[in-house]
Amino acid sequence: MGSSRDVAVGTAAVPSLLLASMLGKNVSAIKEPLLYLHLAITATFFAGVFQAALGILRLGFIVDFLSHATIVGFMGGAATVICLHQLKGILGLEHFTKETDLVSVMHSVFTNTRQSKKRPQFFWASAAAPLTSVFIGSLLVYFSHAENHGVYVIGYLKKGLNPPSLTSLILSPPHMMIAMRIGIVTGIIALAEGIAVGRSFAMIKNYQIDGNKEMIAFGMMNVAGSLTSCYLTTGSFSRTAVNNNAGCKTAMSNIVMAITVMITLLFLTPLFHYTPLVVLASIIISAMVRLIDYEAAIHLWHIDKIDFFVCIGAYFGVVFGSVEIGLVIAVAISILRVLLFVARPRTSVLGNIPNSAVYRRMDQYPIAQSVSKVFILQIDAPIFFTNASYLKERISRYIDEEEESMVRAKGEKISLNYVILDMSAVTSIDASGINMLEDLRKSVERRGLQLVLANPGSEVMRKLDKSKVLEMIGREMIFLTVAEAVSTCDSLLHTCKPGVGNDSIASDNNV
Repeated sequence: MGSSRDVAVGTAAVPSLLLASMLGKNVSAIKEPLLYLHLAITATFFAGVFQAALGILRLGFIVDFLSHATIVGFMGGAATVICLHQLKGILGLEHFTKETDLVSVMHSVFTNTRQSKKRPQFFWASAAAPLTSVFIGSLLVYFSHAENHGVYVIGYLKKGLNPPSLTSLILSPPHMMIAMRIGIVTGIIALAEGIAVGRSFAMIKNYQIDGNKEMIAFGMMNVAGSLTSCYLTTGSFSRTAVNNNAGCKTAMSNIVMAITVMITLLFLTPLFHYTPLVVLASIIISAMVRLIDYEAAIHLWHIDKIDFFVCIGAYFGVVFGSVEIGLVIAVAISILRVLLFVARPRTSVLGNIPNSAVYRRMDQYPIAQSVSKVFILQIDAPIFFTNASYLKERISRYIDEEEESMVRAKGEKISLNYVILDMSAVTSIDASGINMLEDLRKSVERRGLQLVLANPGSEVMRKLDKSKVLEMIGREMIFLTVAEAVSTCDSLLHTCKPGVGNDSIASDNNV
């Protein structure tokens, strides 16, 4: 159902351990294993429903709020917490905290380590097992019967394929709400990871993927999985990389992989009986450490400070709080940044590049020169109710500063005649923005100035026309480019009589 040819689906490290971490805060896998299992399956079901709904309703933009900086910080924080939780297996700790914050984990480690000194001599064997290979660790356990002396092993794994699990879904309070919350959080992370993997390999192979189709595919996959005793799956980067290197051309490779897993479940599960949990813990840590990408964080600091703080907010939110807190902090900072950009859009004074018809920002191009009696401003964002008042105040202040600078430069009162607004970046405008332009027109007219618009978009022109503001400003004062607007204003200043530029937008009857 997806559009990616390369994504290899299955369980992935971060979503898997995130699911286990969040479930462990609510239910003990040791004391209530059946409830734990049912919650995992139910959380997977809700994750799938949520993912599929995003795709069907074409709401994929929600995932885009998880920016690169958010993912880097979140992955680093999750990896740190997960590594700390593996101390339970490495140190052979039986009683361990269910919390995911750093303080609780370290308190549990130091408290239980003092108690573990009273354990048998096999404690040090389990602690040293990460330094050996899985093979040596399993052999050591097998020949020494260490599982009888305090070393935890995987133990018996039932052979066979997954049984149906429709009746295992918990669809009644209070556990349903827990499963729903866990499913939505883990589903978003799994979806972001899966789509990111698909986009990465699609870019390498020069083809496009449909994000909404990918969401539907991942969602339906998890819904179907939850009905057959599977837990959360997504696109795995490492598995996809192996898939790609092996010569995969289509999604058929996933069917081959599924058959391999089926054979393992039917015939090979006894081989894992003596694998010590400490080996698994060391494997998890070695995988998670690579996700703490401090170089990416440093790179963010050099490129964009706000992105860096998004990353750090996600990291410390996860490490010192919880997964939910980390995500909320990162997304909140990202949304705040977007709102700040919309509420306080950039406005720039434009000047002419000598011997050309090009107009650029004067603060960026020192050679750009102002035009006599004409003031040119560029608005770099849509005009909405959130920024209309700010823009009006900002433009008025710009005009005051420009007239004052002209007085200082010439030593006498020299007034402006025209104010040109470059609206090429104004892709949209609402009623508040329309009112702002109307008020601005009246304000500049009281100063004896004429408002001129350059390159407004089709939607802006349509709304200006319907609101009659276009007639108030004057169709002859709407131009295709800043250069044409300046040329017409200059001509009017020299002839001292009204006129219309031959190349104005208003001369096109299709406008």
